[in-house]
Amino acid sequence: MTNGIGKLMAVKPTVKDESNTDEFLQQVGDLIRGARAKRGITRKTLAVDSSVSERYLANLEQGKGNISINLLRQVADALNTPMDQLLPSKTRQSPEQALINELLSQLDRKEQQLALELLHQKFATGNGHKTRIALIGLRGAGKTTLATLLEERLNIPLIRLAEEIENLSGGMPISEIFSLWGQQGYRRLEEKALFSALQANDSCCIETGGSIVSEPKTLNLLLTTCLVIWVQASPEDHMNRVTAQGDLRPMANNPDAMEDLQHILKERTPFYEQAHKQLFTSGKTAEQSFLELEQLIKEHQASS
Repeated sequence: MTNGIGKLMAVKPTVKDESNTDEFLQQVGDLIRGARAKRGITRKTLAVDSSVSERYLANLEQGKGNISINLLRQVADALNTPMDQLLPSKTRQSPEQALINELLSQLDRKEQQLALELLHQKFATGNGHKTRIALIGLRGAGKTTLATLLEERLNIPLIRLAEEIENLSGGMPISEIFSLWGQQGYRRLEEKALFSALQANDSCCIETGGSIVSEPKTLNLLLTTCLVIWVQASPEDHMNRVTAQGDLRPMANNPDAMEDLQHILKERTPFYEQAHKQLFTSGKTAEQSFLELEQLIKEHQASS
């Protein structure tokens, strides 16, 4: 007869928990789709950049793909994202990081935002946040129009980051930079262009690309050196303004263009929200939006 200890020590057959596996795969899929949306690239583009089939990526994002480590590395490289950020597991941390993360985990969203603001203020670089202005947001929000008006009316030097990136590449268009060097190459040039612009200008307006917020390092650089303003509009206005400018790429061979745009906006919004100020341009003329922008700048400079 087996005694109590024997019962406790008895080896039980291992039962595979299929629900845990399914949940894990779905989390991996969500992380990959989220990373892709933040960067604003299509599944087709990711398939080309990663050498992973579009059909396989679709299954993966739906939680149906059992991806190998090597294929996951290819996807991570194509997204310019550390592979551990595509896995729903804890990574190794320093004691300080562990303590900070534990403390932050006990705060609600608003308290975490306040903590981040305090860090940005503590480690801000000089007084640039008073005299440098950075406009962030999706294409079609009105960044280009507002940046041009700031230059013309307030005599603020204008830096279009996309042009600076192209100059660094020897005049290569942004689309070719992505085709030739992928996300990693583009992000390296973007960071270099931004750093050079900040070093050369104590006062300026920087018009950024919509996906700049997908890189925490670059976004932190903006937040500690500039007054960052999120220029935003409704999804419908974003789409209509871009196509009105003659850019039909969002709609080309893509019946789900609006759904994709809304998903991109959903993924990026928590990062756009880190901006110091927000300006909503839908339902307003360019003049009305500019006057509101000018007031936001004056208020920030007066309070800093």
